[in-house]
Amino acid sequence: MQAKPVFIDQAFRQSAAQRPTHTALIFLGEKYSYARLNEMINRVAGSLYHHGVRPGDRISIYAPHCPQWIVAWLAIQRLGAVAIPVTHFYGPKDLLYIVNDSGAQTIFCMDTNFGYVDKIAADTGLQRIIVTSLADLLPAWKKAVGRLLDRIPTGKYDIQRPNVLTFRSLLTANTSVPELSLTGEEIAEMLYTGGTTGYPKGVPISNALLLESSGEQRDTSTSLISLGEDIVLQGAPLNHILGQVVGFGALFSGETLVLLPKMSLDAVFDHILRYKVKTFLGTPTMYRMILEHDRLDQYDLSSLKYLFCGGDVLPQEIANRWLKRFGVPLYQGYGATETCGGVALTRPDAQVPMGTAGKIVSFQKVMLVNPDTLEEAAPGEPGELLVSSQNMVRGYWNKPEETSAHFVELDGQLWYVTGDIVRIDDKGWMFFLDRSVDVIKHKGYRVAASKVDSILQEHPAVVAASTVGIPDSAVGERIKSFVVLKKDIKGVSAYELIRWCKERLASYEVPAYIEFRDMLPKSKVGKILRRELRDEERLKGEVS
Repeated sequence: MQAKPVFIDQAFRQSAAQRPTHTALIFLGEKYSYARLNEMINRVAGSLYHHGVRPGDRISIYAPHCPQWIVAWLAIQRLGAVAIPVTHFYGPKDLLYIVNDSGAQTIFCMDTNFGYVDKIAADTGLQRIIVTSLADLLPAWKKAVGRLLDRIPTGKYDIQRPNVLTFRSLLTANTSVPELSLTGEEIAEMLYTGGTTGYPKGVPISNALLLESSGEQRDTSTSLISLGEDIVLQGAPLNHILGQVVGFGALFSGETLVLLPKMSLDAVFDHILRYKVKTFLGTPTMYRMILEHDRLDQYDLSSLKYLFCGGDVLPQEIANRWLKRFGVPLYQGYGATETCGGVALTRPDAQVPMGTAGKIVSFQKVMLVNPDTLEEAAPGEPGELLVSSQNMVRGYWNKPEETSAHFVELDGQLWYVTGDIVRIDDKGWMFFLDRSVDVIKHKGYRVAASKVDSILQEHPAVVAASTVGIPDSAVGERIKSFVVLKKDIKGVSAYELIRWCKERLASYEVPAYIEFRDMLPKSKVGKILRRELRDEERLKGEVS
């Protein structure tokens, strides 16, 4: 029996050695075997080493989903360097901050966003800019057809500059990389959080932690899909921990990962049908959009066996509709960037109670505490969730104040303070109640804002809702909900929605106010920014 890998490159090499001819990646109809992918990784890693990159150096990846993203990230691991994924939706301001905060000296980018990199380069420590095109690895005939039909976006860049290299040029080199002797404790990457409170925070994730988390995630679905047989469609960004633990988990298991450059629902459906995808991951918003897509009935999605939902609380209404429509459930999980994904997961081989986020995974340890005193909560009582593990993230990069606010040592053990209020029942099932900062204190009661949201979203006219507390000296906080109605819905009043809530919530949980919006503020990864709505209301109060 082969030894369990202790670092990421070892895990991928093992997959490549065991299944060299098996399809590792599918992109725009092109298939890449493990052997081919491994050869590209070797060449890119060798070229980077030739150009001066060494273990511990930081390298940004600023690109949408494409094989080059995967090759670059795995080449960085082969070098023992540190990957800094940056969403390609960021503009120059966010990019400048992350490049400088991380200390990146090399960046992979697309020809289409080279202009942003060029704009900030002089104000950073960047020494190498590596440019690629979405079609760089496609056969010549596909490139020609794509350009003829204007389907391949292109941008301009200056190859004459000494610090600008092309991805294709890296593939022509044949420089070997010295073998590394790693323990698994080395930092593999830094993921930057969405930045809902000030600047984004860098979260350093070790080789061992990412392997542990992706392995646990893959193990969850083995009762449905045997190891080595999965075909995964990448439904969440590779620069986000949810996308990583599922997507890289497939590659570490010798399975197939399907990438789309853009998450068009018709393209998603087509790829599921064409490649018989078995695993899909997404947020509650994604699953709602799928259910309401007007061409859903035109596609056969029966190959899907494991559907994972994370990134936000799954409204029961969506879970019920999905099960009724497809006959397979949505499996939930709870995690954070700081915990490297899964803290709790629901397993297909268990009888899962309604509304749970799952049971605590094997490598995580949790404790529930009073958020004000950090005293441990009584068994069965709700409390703020603290998480610890052997290979845990131990703090934010370059952020001592943020670290001290979110990481605490209790009885000699380090814990990450999630800021989330949960309950764990006597059978070990965890139930998410709310963010501790989003618990509304109304007339002495603690009202879960997400519970109010969930009830509102069950109304047939409502597509999204977000509830906040507004300071009030008489009652502590008043409850206000912001609601987005479905398109073409008319005649639904605030009074009707409040009456809907009165029939389903305790009297102290019912919102006093409903405000209709065309849209709600969201983070780069699609989470509703409740804090922004709360801040708006506080500003109104200060002005008045």
